[in-house]
Amino acid sequence: MSINYVQDMTEGNEVRHLIQFSLPMLIGNVFQQFYNIINSIVVGRYIDANALAAVGATGSLNFLAFSICLGLSIGISIIISQYFGAKREEDVKKAIANAVYVIAVSGIIMSVLTSTFARPILQAMNTPPEILDESARFLRISAGGMTAVAAYNAIAAILRALGDSKTPLFFLVVSCGINVGLDLLFVLKLGFGVEGTAAATVISQGLAALGCIIFALRNNPYFKLKKEHMKVSWPIIVKCIKIGVPVALQNSMIAVSLVALQRVVNGFGEVAVAAYTATSRIEQLIQQPFNSLGAAMATFAGQNMGAGKLDRVKKGYYKSILIVVAFSVVALLAAQLGGHSIMELFVKEDAVIDIGAKAIKITSWMYFALGMIYITRGLLNGTGDAFYSMINGIVEVIGRVGFSTGLAMIPAIGVWSVWTTTGLTWVITAAASIIRYKQGKWENKSLVAAEKTSQ
Repeated sequence: MSINYVQDMTEGNEVRHLIQFSLPMLIGNVFQQFYNIINSIVVGRYIDANALAAVGATGSLNFLAFSICLGLSIGISIIISQYFGAKREEDVKKAIANAVYVIAVSGIIMSVLTSTFARPILQAMNTPPEILDESARFLRISAGGMTAVAAYNAIAAILRALGDSKTPLFFLVVSCGINVGLDLLFVLKLGFGVEGTAAATVISQGLAALGCIIFALRNNPYFKLKKEHMKVSWPIIVKCIKIGVPVALQNSMIAVSLVALQRVVNGFGEVAVAAYTATSRIEQLIQQPFNSLGAAMATFAGQNMGAGKLDRVKKGYYKSILIVVAFSVVALLAAQLGGHSIMELFVKEDAVIDIGAKAIKITSWMYFALGMIYITRGLLNGTGDAFYSMINGIVEVIGRVGFSTGLAMIPAIGVWSVWTTTGLTWVITAAASIIRYKQGKWENKSLVAAEKTSQ
């Protein structure tokens, strides 16, 4: 079987595999965030700060709705990576086919629910009246296209499970260019407002999904499916749910905690909401090297778990820590020295810039903890430790809800409680992740070790 579009991580230098895999993902993730940054710049500078706040007020809700689809995508990718590591080609193909059913159903359900209840939920979140209508319109369009966005992320997750991080990158770069063009057309030329930015993102991600699928069907050997592969396999779907649902619940709990924090932000007014939206975009960009390395760690751990090479998993983890240290130092210096200039990219209001510049200086001291969350989460998810996902989600809820509620009541802290909460939540979540790794329970979580190879 040709392996032009797969990468076997069970042999060879660990660092080389991690870097070789994570670099295309990093570029792809930066372009993914570029979507959000372009939207923020176009909305913040060419509409107004209230429009930027309206978009930002929907971020946590969008993530909450998408978390179910994302969790199931991660679940299926873990199964595929372990089957691949175990050299079980027929099971890989069956898992790919069944992923289509799982993602399609979950995407449609979450799209309908979010679109239907967008406005009541935003009202319950104490969204400022000045931005409520725009937020609701933006959320409905974003949610309406959720199936397209879920499709891209699912196909990208499958390809990455097979070691191919380059194909998703190519189509994401193309769709990013389309997104920028549509942003300028819809907002600057046609005056569609925040609805235009939502539509631009949905259309461009849908095209990325379509391109990825067509390319994979033509070029990746594991997508050469036959009729027997297309049958519904309940054992595979059950495994997907077993891993994916805890990850989805983890993401949902994180999203709920972000909704709770967003409610605190909303209480400080539209200037604080605009600053929080801009700093969230910056933090999302900072997270991408960690996110990419964590995804590489998940694929690396999954394949080697399937191959039964636990010592190799540990070596990859410890070497990835060194990469986290290096980037954390660079990002810290950039935030401390250039915070004001970075904020000026997003908004022109001095009050928003001043708050945001100080805010990213606060969170930058906790970037190392953030990196440790990603690589440890990647390892534990990749090995099939589903229970850890629940721990992760619970800790983040406790952190964001507890810190934000307590710190916001201290007058001397005030609005800065928002970003202090973010940093402290990273610290306690990283600690919980490392403790779980040290317990070693992940070493017995293989999803495929006890099975017989399909005939």
